Formats: sequence, C-alpha cells, structure tokens
Amino acid sequence: MDITRRHLLGAAAAALAPLGLPVAAQAWPARPIRLVSPYNAGGASDILTRVLGDFLGARLGQAMVVENKAGAGTRIANDFVAKAAPDGYTLLHAAAPIAIGEALYPNLPYDLRKSFEPIVSTAIAPLFLVVNAEAPYKTVAEFVRWGKANPKGFTFGSPGAGSAPHLTAELLMRAAGGKGVVVQFKGDAPAYAELLAGRIDATLTAISTAVPHVQAGKLRVLAVANEKRTPLHDAPTFVESGLPTVVGYGWYGLMAPAGTPEAIVRRLNAETNAAIADAEVRKKAEAAGLQLRGGTAPEFRAFIDAEAKKWAQVIKAANIQAE
Repeated sequence: MDITRRHLLGAAAAALAPLGLPVAAQAWPARPIRLVSPYNAGGASDILTRVLGDFLGARLGQAMVVENKAGAGTRIANDFVAKAAPDGYTLLHAAAPIAIGEALYPNLPYDLRKSFEPIVSTAIAPLFLVVNAEAPYKTVAEFVRWGKANPKGFTFGSPGAGSAPHLTAELLMRAAGGKGVVVQFKGDAPAYAELLAGRIDATLTAISTAVPHVQAGKLRVLAVANEKRTPLHDAPTFVESGLPTVVGYGWYGLMAPAGTPEAIVRRLNAETNAAIADAEVRKKAEAAGLQLRGGTAPEFRAFIDAEAKKWAQVIKAANIQAE
C-alpha cells in the first residue's frame, strides 16, 4: 500500500472514531438482509414484517428479504437466527412466544438472553375480551360475577396452549378469583365457531378477527388487556374495570444474533423507529389489528425480561404443559 493511500485510509478511520462507529460497520449493509418471520405468510405478523422490510430496505439501500420459518411455536425461526452469523445480515422479527418458551420447553437450543441482541419493539397485538352478544353480561364486572357464580366457572377458548390468549385468560381467571377452563383449539376459527354457538363463554382475540362478528351483532367486546386504551377499539381496559394485573397481548420486535455490532443495532433501531413514526406504516399496521410501539434497545430488552418472568409465574401457577 502506498503512503498516500495509507494516509487517506487513516484519515477516514480517524473521522469515524468520534462517532463511535467501527470502520467495518460503515460498509453495512453491502448486500441484501434476511428478515426471518416466525409465522406463515398472510397473517398480521407477516404483514407487519413485510411493511417494515420494505421501509427499512428503502432507508438502508439494500433489499430486506423476508423468509417465513414457521412452526414449533416460533422456535424454528428463533433457533435459525440464534445460530446465524452476527453480522447484521440475518434478523428476526420475534414474537411473544420467544419469551414464553423457556418456561414451557426445558431444552431449548438457544438462550433467550444470551443468544439474541434485542433491537427494538415494533408492535403489540392487543387482546380483546369477546363474548356472545346474547350472553347476559355486558361489562367485565358482570362477566366476573357471572363466572364466579357459575358452578363450572369460566370457559375460555384459546388458539393454542401457551399462546398469549391462553395465558391472558389464565391471568384473568386468577385476578377475578374464579375458576374455569381454557379450551385449546387449533387456531382462532374453531374457537370462534364455539363462541358463536354459545358452547364457550369468551375468548381473548385480536380485534381484526372479531370486528365482522361484532358488526353483525353476534359478538360483544367487553375489554382490552392493554395498559391503556388502544386506538384500534374504544373498549375499556381491565385496569379500568378493577383488574389491574390483567395485562397481556401478543407482541413483536426486531432481534439479531448475539454479538451483532452495536453500530448496526443502533442504525436498525433508529430506522425502525422512523418506520413506526411513518403514517403509511401505521395505517397498514392498524388495518392488521396491530398497535405500533418503538423505543430503545435497552427498553426492549427490559420488556422481554419482564414478559419472561411474568408468564413463567402464570405457567407454573396454572400447571400449563407444552403441547
């Protein structure tokens, strides 16, 4: 290398040093980035993954290629990304089961805290308490009184054992001081069929799935399990209804393999927050029944840790077994 070229490279490195960004990270991204989704194409999670991928790809100047690796309660996708090179070219659009899994599955091939680098929370999928419109209860208080007076207690429908609707239903029963059962179905559709037929009392579900039945006068929304009301539907929270511990929802966020350079994590965090602030991105997310979040990487890490601790307690108390 001649002296002039060496001098120019040295000057470039010196210019980058005050920014705290490694020289190698400045070239990132130099090729397309793989964005792994833990669910099949077509659902709310996949829609958000692709909307964010398009936005980030345009901002980063490289394509974000979405790969769907569904199955095993998101464990297939999680494991794939955990074992990928920590170079910023393989990312995970993680979902809530990643924080639930360690309490359900004793021999996970990855570690929630050691295998991943949290980047940013992207969205939550609020869960709404939905009942048959012909049921005698019209508020959470009436529903609780009815369930506690019923010899069989509450009967909830759930799209799968260990899912956010399942665990939130367990949380609700315990907070209400009642008993009951959560019936497991293979997805939302059969749970809705039973609810519409009056064979179960309630389900906790995304509003996008419930709206057609609510508009048809067949189902009624009683509450949302958010900390605060959501712009997706003006239902009261369980907090407002006297059950302050009943907070539970599906959630999503970007994660990378552990060891991914800090500069890349910071860039992805900044660009994703820009996406979350974009009106068109928000419109598409809300149409899919999702509420955008955002924030810092440390905030997301703290949130994941809190979720893991919270749901581990519920799983233990309810003696929930993995399917």
